[in-house]
Amino acid sequence: MKKINENLTPEELFVLKDKGTERPFTGKFDSFFEDGIYKCKNCDAELFRSESKYDAGCGWPSFFEAANEKAIKYEEDNSIFGRPRTEILCASCDGHLGHVFEDGPKEKTGLRYCVNSISIDFDKEKNN
Repeated sequence: MKKINENLTPEELFVLKDKGTERPFTGKFDSFFEDGIYKCKNCDAELFRSESKYDAGCGWPSFFEAANEKAIKYEEDNSIFGRPRTEILCASCDGHLGHVFEDGPKEKTGLRYCVNSISIDFDKEKNN
């Protein structure tokens, strides 16, 4: 990670910095569907919008697209032998968010951004 927010908890650092994974169905955003913006817990960069969130039933918040094409950085992940994956990181700070898979909604992008709740924060949209 680039600059680390000194207010992060040890659990948040485990995921964002050490590329850990929270247990499925334990994160606060798994079954959360309010309108707003999901931001990086470390640097506050906008990552996902509520319009792209859906229930994939996998135990982690899932999105079919990022907020914009520059929000997410992609890296090959071969940490599990015989099971290559694509890691997703915050493009602004390199914080680990989760992984992206090609089993998302076919009528949208076909992608499933599988994100650790602990790596993101939520800002409710304000109606003006």
